[in-house]
Amino acid sequence: MKHLVTVLFITLLAIISCNSNNSEKKPEYVLVIHGGAGTILRENLSPEKEEAYINKLNEALLAGENILKMGGSSLDAITEAILIMENSPLFNAGKGAVFSEEGIVEMDASIMDGRSTEAGSVAGVHTIKNPILAARAVMENSKHVLLTGDGADSFAGKQGLEIVDSSYFFTVDRWKSYKKAKAENEIKKYGTVGAVALDSYGNLAAGTSTGGMTYKMKGRVGDSPIIGAGTYADNSTCAVSATGHGEFFIRNVVAYDISALMKYKELSLKEAADYVILNKLKNIGGSGGIIAVDHEGNYTMTFNTPGMYRGVVTSSGLIDVKIFGETEQ
Repeated sequence: MKHLVTVLFITLLAIISCNSNNSEKKPEYVLVIHGGAGTILRENLSPEKEEAYINKLNEALLAGENILKMGGSSLDAITEAILIMENSPLFNAGKGAVFSEEGIVEMDASIMDGRSTEAGSVAGVHTIKNPILAARAVMENSKHVLLTGDGADSFAGKQGLEIVDSSYFFTVDRWKSYKKAKAENEIKKYGTVGAVALDSYGNLAAGTSTGGMTYKMKGRVGDSPIIGAGTYADNSTCAVSATGHGEFFIRNVVAYDISALMKYKELSLKEAADYVILNKLKNIGGSGGIIAVDHEGNYTMTFNTPGMYRGVVTSSGLIDVKIFGETEQ
C-alpha cells in the first residue's frame, strides 16, 4: 500500500511538472508581420535600402508589441503594426501603394477577429490614408463585411477617418515602376503588408493591406480584402495573412485552407502552411507566402519565393527580422 501511494505521488508530480512545462513554453503573446513576398534578392537591394526595410519592420514589431506587453488586444496590436507599414513609402500599402493602369491608387485591406470571427474589408479605395482603419471600421461599425470603391471611401469619411488628396500617395519610385509597366504593357506583381497576433487573453487576429499590382486593370481586386483568401482568423485554429499572386490565393482560399486543415485534418500549423504554400500552391504556379500564428503561440513565416519581408516578436524576448530566403540570410 505504501509503495502504491509513493507511485501515485510520483505520477502526480510528473503530471504537474509536465503541465507546468507546457504552460511555460506557451508564450503570453506573439506578433508576426510581413511586408510582401517576391523576387527579393540581396544583389538587387542596396545596403541602405536593406537597412531601411529592417528598421521599419522592427519599428512595426515594437509598436505592436508595446500594445501586447501592456495587456492590449491582438486586434489593436496588428492594427498598429500595419499602420506603421501603411505610412511608409517602402511598402505597397497606403503611402507606398502602386498605381493601376489609369495611374491612380486602388487599395485593399481586411481585418478579422479570431474571437468572434467577425471581419471587415475595403477594396478599390482611393482617398483613405489608412485602409486598415477603414476595414476595421467596416467590421465594428457596419452591418457588412466588404465595402468597395466610392462607397468605402465615403463610409470611411463619415467614420472620421483621415481622407487625403490623391497626391499624398505619389512617390517617385512607384511612378517610375508604373511608367515602365505601361511601356511594356505588363502587369507587375508587387507586395502587401500584414500582421497576425496572439494576445495574453488567447485571442487571435489577422490583418492585411495592399496597393495591389502595378498597372493592374481598373477595378481589379486581389486576395487581400477577401476573407478566407488573404486574411483569416479563428481562435480554435490560427490567424493568417497572405502575400503573393492574389488570383491564386483567391482560387485556393489559402488563408482559410490552412485553418481548415488544422481543424478537420488535425495538422499542425507548420504542416498545414507547408502543404498549402510549398505544395498545393506552388504546383499550380502560385507564388507568395503567408505568416500565421496558432492558438498555442506557434508561428510560421512560409513562402515559396526568393524572399519575404518578415518579422516576429514574442513575450519570451525573441525578436527577429528577415528579408531573404534562409540560404541568403
